[in-house]
Amino acid sequence: MASEKIQTVTDNSFEQTIKSATPTLVDFWAEWCMPCKRIGPTVDALATEYAGKLTVAKMNVDENPEVPMRLGIRGLPTLMVFKDGSLVDQVVGAVDKETLKKMVDRHI
Repeated sequence: MASEKIQTVTDNSFEQTIKSATPTLVDFWAEWCMPCKRIGPTVDALATEYAGKLTVAKMNVDENPEVPMRLGIRGLPTLMVFKDGSLVDQVVGAVDKETLKKMVDRHI
């Protein structure tokens, strides 16, 4: 289903994953979220297209509630870009691929 280029992050591994000079796109999702399922193939495609330039990770918010609560995530899917451990961009909802690419390109 998900590309092998996508990391699965948890509440415990989140901080380590985002502390990188390479931008990290984190897709916060849930199994019951239909828009999350619609945007999944787009996130998979970005992981392949930006391999080596962007780390792509997914976090299931039902299994890992601490980080989403701390970040104030209220809608799904929420996609956030982190660089050197800091949040630098985000978008909420099942946006199109071009919107995601523009967001990522600003930070590569």
